[in-house]
Amino acid sequence: MTPTTGLHRSRPAPPARIVHLGLGAFSRSHTAWYTDRAVDAEDWGIAAYTGRSAALAAALTAQDGVYTLIERSAEGDRPEVVESVVRARPGDDVAGLLADIAAPATAIVTLSITEAGYRAGADGLPDDGDPLVVADRARLAQLEAGDSDAALRLQTVLGRLVAGLDARRRGGAGALAVVSCDNIPDNGGHVARALLGLAASVPLTAEWCAQNVSFVSSSVDRITPRIEPDEMACLTERYRDAAPVVAEPFSDWVLSGDFPAGRPAWETAGARFTDELEPWEARKLWLLNGAHTILACLGVVRGHTLVSEAIADPVCRSAVERFWDDAESNLPRRLGIAGYRRALLARFANPRIAHLLSQIAQDTTTKVRLRIVPVAERERASRRGAVGCAGALAAWLVAEDEATASVAGVRDRIERVSTSLAEDDEFVASVTRALTLAR
Repeated sequence: MTPTTGLHRSRPAPPARIVHLGLGAFSRSHTAWYTDRAVDAEDWGIAAYTGRSAALAAALTAQDGVYTLIERSAEGDRPEVVESVVRARPGDDVAGLLADIAAPATAIVTLSITEAGYRAGADGLPDDGDPLVVADRARLAQLEAGDSDAALRLQTVLGRLVAGLDARRRGGAGALAVVSCDNIPDNGGHVARALLGLAASVPLTAEWCAQNVSFVSSSVDRITPRIEPDEMACLTERYRDAAPVVAEPFSDWVLSGDFPAGRPAWETAGARFTDELEPWEARKLWLLNGAHTILACLGVVRGHTLVSEAIADPVCRSAVERFWDDAESNLPRRLGIAGYRRALLARFANPRIAHLLSQIAQDTTTKVRLRIVPVAERERASRRGAVGCAGALAAWLVAEDEATASVAGVRDRIERVSTSLAEDDEFVASVTRALTLAR
C-alpha cells in the first residue's frame, strides 16, 4: 500500500513537453530538478517512465508527481520540493509512452537508462546478438507492414522509442530533441547510432528521424546515492513523502546540440551550453568517475565500505591524486581543473552521503576501459610515465583478484582493456611494480 503523504502542488501542473525514459533517483535529482528550477518551469512538465519499478510510479502518482529532494551536506539536510514531473508511469505502459512521444506538445525526450539499456555492441550499433534486439527488429518490421499492435509488444527502450517516433511521423507532430543523460562519452552520438540502427527496420521512420530528430550530448554530474530501506522509512515519515531523493549539494550539467522544438531555460538553473562538449565530458569522466573506480577497487581491498572512508585513507587518496595529475596533463586549463579537484575531494569526504563502494564497483572492467585507459594512452603517446594510471590499473587487478607477479600475466590482463598499453613494455612494467603497493 502506498503511504499517505502530505505533498501537493504549490502551482498548476505545467504541460507535459518532456518525455523521460528511465525515471529513478538520479533523473529526479538532476534533469527534473534543473527543469523545476528553470525560470520558465511553468511551461515545461515531464511525463516520466520508470525502467522496471511500478512501485515508484505508483508512489509518485499518489503524490501528483511531486517529491522531496534532500540536499545532504556535512552541515545538514536541506529539503526542496520538486514539481516538474507531471506524470509518472511504469516502464511497461508502452501505449502511454508511444502516445506521449507522438504528442505534438512534446519537444524533448530525455534518457537515463544506463549504458546497458542501449543494448549496443562495441561499434555502437544495436547488438544483433542480443535476443531482445532481434525480437524488437522483427516487431518493428511488423509495424512497418501495418501491424500497429506490434509496437505494444516491443521490449527494449530504444525499440519503444523508435515506435514512438514512428507514431510521431505518422501523426505529423514535428521535430524534437533526444537528450542522453547517461554516463557515456559522446552519449548523444551513442544514442543516435543505436537508435538509427534499430530504426532501419522501419525505413520511412529512419529517414524521418535523420531529418527531424536532434541528438543532444550532455555531461551530467551529481552524486545521488541509493537510499537504504531503514533510512527510506525515516525520510518518508519525516517529509511525508513516499518517494524522496537524497543528493549532494553539488550539481553540474553541460549540454551540446540543437533543440528544434525549444527547451527549458536550463541555464537559469545553472546548466551550461557549449559547442565543444568533449573536454567537459573528459573532465567529469576522468576526474570524478575515474577516481570513483580507483576508490572502489583500492578501497574495498583495504577494508572500506563508503567513498568517504576510502578518500580519508592516505593510500587511497594518494592513488587518486596521482591519477588526477596524469589526467590534468590532458585537459584544457580553462575548465578550472584545480578548483574542480578541490570540490571533488570535499564531495568525496562528505560523511553524510553514504555512497557505497560496492555500488560503484559494478562492471569495473568496462569502467576502467572508459575512465582510466584513455588517460594512460594519452600519457604514453606524449612520452610521459603515466605512473598514476599504472597505479589505477594495479588497483583494478588486485580488486578483481587477478594480480600476478609476472610481467607476462600483467600484460595478458591489460590486453583486456587496451591493446596499445599491453604492447607497451615500460607501462606494463610500471603496472607490475605498482601491484606491490596496491596489495
